[in-house]
Amino acid sequence: MDIPVDTRPVRPDDGPLFCRLWDRLSPETVYRRFHAPLRHPPADARRLVEVDHDLREALVAVVGGEVVGVARYDRSPVDPATADVAVVVEDAWQGVGVGRHLLAELAELAARRGVRTLTADVQADNGRMVGLVRRLLPGAVLTPAHGVYAVQSPLTRAPVAAAA
Repeated sequence: MDIPVDTRPVRPDDGPLFCRLWDRLSPETVYRRFHAPLRHPPADARRLVEVDHDLREALVAVVGGEVVGVARYDRSPVDPATADVAVVVEDAWQGVGVGRHLLAELAELAARRGVRTLTADVQADNGRMVGLVRRLLPGAVLTPAHGVYAVQSPLTRAPVAAAA
């Protein structure tokens, strides 16, 4: 990534930044992230910025004081060694490495905290995200079902470097 983008853990006071990010997301980006055509942030939007930084983690990419991307994981309550991940990047910042950087950093953090398997649901026609998963998580298994890939990836070692 040629443009400097700072990443950091999400903070509870990031709520207004998340609302401004939401306003900059296209309907397609919202659909890709939430698998639904939402017009407003999810009803539990406060939950997006309130994490414990262990069972639930979120990292943000910040440019000029604005959040331009978010990567998060939520550990399974049944198996805390498994975590579901999700990434969203503002449309204007897609394709320049923000998502790659966030996902690599999040996967590394998860592995250090004892997560051994990452899971996600990715729309099968979401070429950018499918490519990102295949590049960063080469051991991932993508199982198709009803237009969505159920992704399952072992974290036995650090993911492929973000700069790759």
